[in-house]
Amino acid sequence: MRPTASIVIPTRERLPYLEVALESIAPQAAGAGAEVLVIDDAGPSRAARELAARFAARYEPHVRPLGLNVARNAGVERSRGELVVFVDDDVRVAPGWLAALLRAARENPRVDVFTGPIVARLEGPGGWGSHSCGRERPPVTTLDLGPRDTDARYAWGANMAIRRSALERVGPFDVSLEHGGDEQEWQERLRAGTPGARVLYVAGASVEHRRAGADARLFSLSRGAYARGLAARRFDARRGCAPSLGAELLTLAACLAHVVRRRCPAALTTVAHSGGRLREGLRERAAASAPAHAEEDFLSGTSGTVGGFGALLRGARDTAVDAREILGGRRLRLELAARHEPPLQHVLVLMVERPERRACARAIAAELSRSRHDVELHACPPEGLGKFENLNRLLAAREGGTGVGGGAPVNGYDWLLTVDDDVELPRRFLDRFLFLCERFSLTLAQPAHRRRSHAAWPVTRRQATSVVRETAFVEIGPVTAFAKSAFPVLLPFPELRMGWGLDVHWAALAREHGWRCGIVDAVSIRHLAAPAAAAYAREHAIAEARSFLAERPHLSAREAGRTLATHRGW
Repeated sequence: MRPTASIVIPTRERLPYLEVALESIAPQAAGAGAEVLVIDDAGPSRAARELAARFAARYEPHVRPLGLNVARNAGVERSRGELVVFVDDDVRVAPGWLAALLRAARENPRVDVFTGPIVARLEGPGGWGSHSCGRERPPVTTLDLGPRDTDARYAWGANMAIRRSALERVGPFDVSLEHGGDEQEWQERLRAGTPGARVLYVAGASVEHRRAGADARLFSLSRGAYARGLAARRFDARRGCAPSLGAELLTLAACLAHVVRRRCPAALTTVAHSGGRLREGLRERAAASAPAHAEEDFLSGTSGTVGGFGALLRGARDTAVDAREILGGRRLRLELAARHEPPLQHVLVLMVERPERRACARAIAAELSRSRHDVELHACPPEGLGKFENLNRLLAAREGGTGVGGGAPVNGYDWLLTVDDDVELPRRFLDRFLFLCERFSLTLAQPAHRRRSHAAWPVTRRQATSVVRETAFVEIGPVTAFAKSAFPVLLPFPELRMGWGLDVHWAALAREHGWRCGIVDAVSIRHLAAPAAAAYAREHAIAEARSFLAERPHLSAREAGRTLATHRGW
C-alpha cells in the first residue's frame, strides 16, 4: 500500500536533535499512514540506525558526507509517497502538523508546494535571547504569515512539502548549493516552467526550529550566520543581483553600529552574516582580477604564498592556536591516545630529494623514524624527471622492480605517504596523524597547513577548533596519505611531471568509490621553503593539467574546496 506521504529528514551527527524530531513526527506519521526516512549524511552509524528503528523510521545512510541536497534528493529517490515532506533534523513539529499538510494537499490539487509556520526556539540559559535588545530577528530560519492559510513567496527546508509529480517535472535540488539558496532556486525553476505556480502557507502546520545547549549560544549562532552570509552572497552573485562591495560594507557598518548603540550583543549574529557576505564579495573581486589561467576549473584561484607582514600575522595566529592546544590539553590527549591506537601499521614513505634540500629531508626522515609504527622511507634524486615520474620509479624499485601493476609490491603496507622534501613536520607527527586517519576511516588524507605556510587551497589551512575535516579532496602534496584500499585504483601514479589537476581527479575517483577524504587539523605542517611552481613554469603545469583532465572525471575547484563535515573531538 502506498504511503500517504513520505517524511524525509536529512541529518548529520546530531542524534539529540534527531531524537526530538522523531519523537514528535513518528506518532503523526503512524496515524496518517506516512513513511519516515532518515537520510544520514555522516555515513552509516549504529546509534543513528537504532534511533531510527526505535521510531519505526527507515534508515538510509550515505557512504560518506555528500551534502544536504544530495540527502534530499536521495530521500525523494528512496521514498514512495505522492507528497514528499522535508524537515530539518532540528525541528519539533506541533500537534496536527502532518494532518494540516495532508488536508491542504487534498483541498488544493493545483498547488505543488506547501509550508507552514517556522518558530525559533532557542533553549537554555545565557543564550542569544538573553543578550538581545528585542529588535533582532532570531538567527535561525523562521516563517510567520499569520493565523490563516495564504500564499507564500517561498517554502524553507525546515518545513516544506512538495508533490512528487512536481519534483519529477522540475528535477532534483541543486547539490552545488549549501547553506542557503537551494530551496529558493528549486522553486524558481518550478515557477519558470509552471506559469501560475503557487506556494501555500498552511497556518496549522507549525514546527519549532530549535537550537539547544552550546548551539544556542552567541558564538555558535554567529558562526552559523557567517556561513549563511557566505552562501547568500554566492547565491546572489550566481543570479546576477549581488550588491556592490560598498553596499555590503555599509550594511556591515550599520550592523556594528546597532551593536554599539543599542548595547545589543545578540546583533553580532547579523554582523557575522554581513561579514560573511563582504568576505565572499572580496573573494569574488580577487578572482575576477586574477590572471586568466586562474579561471581553469581545476585551480583554486589563489597562489597561497605567504610573506611580508602578513606572514608575521599568520605566525602569531599559529602561536595562539598552538597555545590553545597545549593549555587546553588537546595535544597531550591526542599524543597519549596515539600511543596505543591503531595497531602497528606498515607505512611506506616516498620522497624525491633535491640536493639543496638535503638538510630538510634529513629532518623529515628523523621525525618519521620516531614513530612507533613500522616505517620504510625511500628517496631518490630528481634526475631530470617530474615528481610523479620519480614516485613511480620508487614504486617500481620495490621488490626487485616488480612494479605496482605487475606484482603489487605495496600490498604489504597499510599506508603510503608521499612527502615533499621542503616541509617541517611536528614532533610525533606520524603517530598522531595515523591515529586520526584510522579513527575517522579516511582513505585519502593530508595534514593541514599551518596559517604561516604556502598553501594553494584555502580549505587546507588548519581550523583552530577542528580535529579533522572531511573534505571533497586532498592535495597532491606536500604530504599526502593513501590507505591500502586505494592502492589498486590510484597506483601507479599517472606519468606526470608537475601533477597539477591530479588531486581533483582523485577526488572524483573518491566520490565514485565512496572513499572518505580528510584534512587533519590537529596535526599541521609548515611548507615554507618554496611556494608552488617555484621550480617549474606555471604555464607548463597548467597545460599538463588541462591535457590530463580533458578526458578524465574531476571535481571543479568549487566542489574541491568544500568542507563536508567538521569533527571537533575523536
